Amino acid sequence: MGKVEERLQELGLSLPQPPAKGGLYAPAKRFGDNLVYISGCGPSLDGTPVTGKLGAEVTEEQGYVYARNTMLNVLAVLKREIGDLDLVKSAVKVTCFVASTPDFYQQPQVANGGTQLLIDLFGEEAGAPSRSAIGMSVLPGNMPVETEAIFELK
Repeated sequence: MGKVEERLQELGLSLPQPPAKGGLYAPAKRFGDNLVYISGCGPSLDGTPVTGKLGAEVTEEQGYVYARNTMLNVLAVLKREIGDLDLVKSAVKVTCFVASTPDFYQQPQVANGGTQLLIDLFGEEAGAPSRSAIGMSVLPGNMPVETEAIFELK
């Protein structure tokens, strides 16, 4: 077990099995020698659907946890692709999509659940990505949060 996964354990977390694909796409795609793009992942850690919208059925606090869980799924896909999360040099870019009502404006606070995990695992410099937090009217399967990411490898 590498240092990143040891840190996960210290946080009381573990990587789930990578989520099953939900369509015709590659869960992970390498660009050149050192970039890996991870397709959007949802918040379910065990295959049980997580549904609802922020500002309606889902609270901001729940959304934060769901965004963290989406990042755990992103990292599970990344580990399957590269074999060892200690090979990550930096989190380059994260896009967090938040299904929300028209009067919910806290998408960035929800997205913090995923980016805080990256900072906790990789440190401030390597773990803090550029980021977008985007409000959506609906996401696949009525899930509340979906996250995609790009990582740079050592």
